Amino acid sequence: MTNEFARRAFLVSGAFGAAAVSSVSSAQPTAHHPVSLPLPGRLPLVLFSKHLHWADFDTCASILREIGAEGIDLTVRKNGHIEPERVREELPRAVEIFHKAGTPVAMITTDIRTTDSPFTLPILETAKSLGITHYRWSDFVYDPKRPIPVQLREFKPKITQLAKLNARLGMTAMYHIHSGFNRMGSCVWDLWELIRDENPNAVSFNYDIGHATVEGGFGGWMNTLRLALPCTRGTAVKDFVWEKNGEGQWRPRWCPLGEGMVDFAGYFNLLKNATVPMPLQLHLEYDELGATAHGRKQLDMPRERVVAMLNRDMSRLREMRAKAGLDT
Repeated sequence: MTNEFARRAFLVSGAFGAAAVSSVSSAQPTAHHPVSLPLPGRLPLVLFSKHLHWADFDTCASILREIGAEGIDLTVRKNGHIEPERVREELPRAVEIFHKAGTPVAMITTDIRTTDSPFTLPILETAKSLGITHYRWSDFVYDPKRPIPVQLREFKPKITQLAKLNARLGMTAMYHIHSGFNRMGSCVWDLWELIRDENPNAVSFNYDIGHATVEGGFGGWMNTLRLALPCTRGTAVKDFVWEKNGEGQWRPRWCPLGEGMVDFAGYFNLLKNATVPMPLQLHLEYDELGATAHGRKQLDMPRERVVAMLNRDMSRLREMRAKAGLDT
């Protein structure tokens, strides 16, 4: 990343600052709705709204305040908090509610993969008009029957096209790395090769330390984070242990923060090298949370128990951030 990109990324406008662009969107904040509030510090604590799909916006805002979250990553995707076709009506209302509660919409999570994905322009234009400049970008899947280099060559022009659109609008796409089978980006190097020459304020990594540790649990995650960090504009946390499933296969089992295999001390130590502020997103996908872990619309346990677990993990994350000296 060049010094010029770093300089531009710190020019704050909205939640994290407009992306460095040669031209900007004509979209402006509406007269009836405030823009999303700026977030504090280098790594503001953000809760993934997937875990609050059972709650309306007012309830979400109340829970965010209760657990000390500094913002929300709002799902604007199929079966999310906001259905994509309703974004122009619902996202301004959500931003206004979270704005009044002092818990801004830091970013949104979308199903956008390419410029041709459904509702791409309505989602991005509406978000930008409300001061939201960062969004999670849906991942590509490999066909296991075809050579990977061939598929990477096919993905590249699609990514370049998306980068150009984001630069024009002033938006930052963050590709969330996942572990597992046939997912482009799981090994990090493949995605880095595709975005290394693009503007990182247009297309970037959303580096998930849980998934990265699954794929590179000893020293591999350290190498991939060092590689990806200049092109990273968001980072997510979760924890896990390896465990045999009912079929005798070793699989990661997600667990509360600090109770698994993720080296959070090493992770935060490397994050000190980040040159731009970015949302630090808490994900809680362990089975003890029941339906909440999987983004379902109905609770299957008392709300107080769910909020207590959210509060526990958010408190642990806050302590980890503070211990690393990254809470300012």
